[in-house]
Amino acid sequence: MKKILFTLLPDRSRKNSIVSQAVGLVSPLVAVFALSLPIQNEVIAETIKPIKSKNCYLFVADRVFDGFDLHHNAAVLINRNRVIQIGEYEQLAGQCKKEIDLGDATILPGFIESHAHVSFQNVPRDTVLKHGITTVRDTGGPLHKPVGGNGSLRLLSSGPIIQAHGGYPLNVFGQAHGAEHSTDGAQSHEKYGGIGLPVATVAEAEQAVGDLVAGGAVIIKVALEPGGEEGAPWMSSHGHGEIPSAPWPLLSPEILQAIVNKAHALNKRVLAHVGENTGVEMALNAGVDEWAHMPCALIREDLLHRAVMQGVVFVTTVDTLSSCAGVHANMHVLAHIMTHAEQTNAKFIYGSEIGHDNVPWGINGEEMRWMLMLTSGEQIEFADVLNVFKAVTSDAGKNLGIPHLGTLMPDALADMVAVRGNPFERFKLLEYPDLVVSGGHIVVNNFASDDRSIGK
Repeated sequence: MKKILFTLLPDRSRKNSIVSQAVGLVSPLVAVFALSLPIQNEVIAETIKPIKSKNCYLFVADRVFDGFDLHHNAAVLINRNRVIQIGEYEQLAGQCKKEIDLGDATILPGFIESHAHVSFQNVPRDTVLKHGITTVRDTGGPLHKPVGGNGSLRLLSSGPIIQAHGGYPLNVFGQAHGAEHSTDGAQSHEKYGGIGLPVATVAEAEQAVGDLVAGGAVIIKVALEPGGEEGAPWMSSHGHGEIPSAPWPLLSPEILQAIVNKAHALNKRVLAHVGENTGVEMALNAGVDEWAHMPCALIREDLLHRAVMQGVVFVTTVDTLSSCAGVHANMHVLAHIMTHAEQTNAKFIYGSEIGHDNVPWGINGEEMRWMLMLTSGEQIEFADVLNVFKAVTSDAGKNLGIPHLGTLMPDALADMVAVRGNPFERFKLLEYPDLVVSGGHIVVNNFASDDRSIGK
């Protein structure tokens, strides 16, 4: 049992709230310090003139997480689709006619899902948005340009996964689901409308990368999955019949290197579904930038060291892969290596793999719990909790290359969620947000009937 070594500063509604249920743990240690931050004076560098706009809102709450730090008794000022400022209520009062005091609640940036299959699995986008995810990166499915963001789910696409002929994912999933139902300008022909895109030569691979980028792909994804991992979702039939015997065909090193080189030449990163030591070593040798998930099988420690030293970004997806033999150990070892590395750009980014039936179609509190448990030391400190929240907000936005996405910094896109209570004590609260704002448009507002709410 890990010990919890932090408390939060007093809220307006109660004093000395000790984190007694953080991430579902019980028997916490007596608190020894507090790390929640007050709003710094320099945040409000100048007086803001009143905004005369019907799309201006001032939200006030006991807690505001701006993507980096947790502030108490703070307010967020937005106008149209942008954040104007955060600060103390006294400094921002009167800037908008619409002031909404949420009381004992927590305001956060809209959450970012970095590994999903929303289009391929026909997951309702409004359901995902209403459950607190404001931006999704689809990593395998119909190709389309970025869509949404102003009152609808912001959906980015990698397009289909580049793979070997006869290999994963087409050998398991085929071209079903989203290929015939895609919208928003998705490629209508079969080649770019499904889950996988087989290539057999360097020329075909380079052409595929060019076509994907031209069609709106925000990242290029490749499959390096030899098959055979015990407990892996792709080793079950998914209703597609018998699973092919492993090992499965893989891209050649020459083709993989050509894909990485072409993508980098077009200023796109490469994301890989890696399986076993074979797939991991291929990805490292070719200079792949991200792993789409924690590997299912136990990976050699020397390869994990190499990944950290090369600055690989790791998308977690631990919850959906919890039946795998090596996923927990791999993430724990990576966290230990990263903690002791003198210099590395390696980091964990939240991903729940929306589209799988065993995870929520929205924020996944259990994914966050696993992230905290596997990346913290013997004692859980408040900085560890903050890192989990950053992985699904500011760090995820930076990884997507969209300025200020996942933050409440000035000029950030006005994507926000709010929940009653304190999600830093209990991640589960996040799965049922009471307020969702997308690009300045209020999508969910369960505070509307509250007497504290002004300017509904």
